[in-house]
Amino acid sequence: MIELIQQKIQDLPTASATVAGWRLGGGQIVFTNGCFDLMHPGHLQYLAEARQLGQRLVIGVNSDASVQKLKGPHRPIMDETARTLLLASLAFVDAVIIFDEDTPLTLINALRPDVLVKGADYEEKDVVGAPEVKSWGGKVALLTFVPGYSTSKIEEKIKSS
Repeated sequence: MIELIQQKIQDLPTASATVAGWRLGGGQIVFTNGCFDLMHPGHLQYLAEARQLGQRLVIGVNSDASVQKLKGPHRPIMDETARTLLLASLAFVDAVIIFDEDTPLTLINALRPDVLVKGADYEEKDVVGAPEVKSWGGKVALLTFVPGYSTSKIEEKIKSS
């Protein structure tokens, strides 16, 4: 069973071929990205809602080095292997790709998703890849968060106990 989960964790060339195969069968490809440092119910709801926007969900995951650059030297809490394995174990996730860059623009341009998803804390004009996705006829969706859940809040609770 773990082998089936691990097959969802792909490098960019493999994911590009996988997505191309899915496109032949039709259906919308949904893409989102993030650190996903500590999985919590907010992540689960966000990802489940993202998947409902199409037939396949692809997640770009910041590498350990990328998370550290974005969040500081104390992060990530869980390494990229653990984070991608947890994401890939979700039934509604179809592929997971680690990226080292500051943004997922290379992934977005290579995979050409039909729907690009981010949280409602973004404005569309600030979503990396939004102009590109819209240029090939795709759309951008901004999903609301579950109140009360965030990795930073969980981290603070752990530190204060």
